[in-house]
Amino acid sequence: MKDNPIKDKSFAFALRIVELAKYLEAEKREYVLSKQVLRCGTAIGALIREAEHAESKADFIHKMSIGLKEGNETMYWLELLHHGRYINDKSFEALRSDSAELVRLLAAIVKTSKVQRYSE
Repeated sequence: MKDNPIKDKSFAFALRIVELAKYLEAEKREYVLSKQVLRCGTAIGALIREAEHAESKADFIHKMSIGLKEGNETMYWLELLHHGRYINDKSFEALRSDSAELVRLLAAIVKTSKVQRYSE
């Protein structure tokens, strides 16, 4: 079985997002934004897992594209939490960096998959 870096990175990121949501609820008593970041931050990995068993190349591209959108949305909620002073600079930068990496990886996968699909 070969390694799948994006699968591993998205799972590790989802765990960090779960911890962030728990922190926001327990320490900051913030429930709305925490649910938003939890939903989209964990959806990235779930969509990557779904794409592993896509029914077609088009289905694969679609699921990875949605994962890309969820990654971008996660960055939005992280920025909002940071500017709203719910998370500090260090936490924000670490999470932002990881989410940006996932977005870059997903964008590259979608782009490559589209090129391959249309050149077949």
